[in-house]
Amino acid sequence: MTEKYKILYVDDEESNLRIFKMTFKRDYEVFTAISGLEAIEILKQNPIQLIITDQKMPEMTGTEFLERTLPDHPDVIRIILTGFSDIEAIVRAVNKANIYKYVTKPWNREDFKIIIDEALTLFQYRANKDIKIASLEKEIVDLKDQITLLNQELEKYR
Repeated sequence: MTEKYKILYVDDEESNLRIFKMTFKRDYEVFTAISGLEAIEILKQNPIQLIITDQKMPEMTGTEFLERTLPDHPDVIRIILTGFSDIEAIVRAVNKANIYKYVTKPWNREDFKIIIDEALTLFQYRANKDIKIASLEKEIVDLKDQITLLNQELEKYR
């Protein structure tokens, strides 16, 4: 069995956390946090691929939380889930928090699962691309080493 993707869902309403976890626990490994500060601690302990956060929360908004996580977790895909459509929050989230989607509540399981799967596909694509780039960079170093050795051999015969 392949390892499940790890999703962190942040919401200040415990009932939303329970519903989300019950809905998606068969598809993903779901972590939940009741605040941005709790979520930051979870991120320190677990390799998360996708963060879904409520926008309106006490202490810090979803956008503020995502902005704080960006430096230490730049590859994580980010989704904001909210019952409010504040255009300024949307613009800030897109410009400052590098969000993938802005989804409004209430969500429907099938539609939201498609969005989550698309986000995780993007995560995997980026991870594969980074692996391929690292492999190509290693090949370049190896080829340069071979060229150096060949040049040294040629110098012996001159």
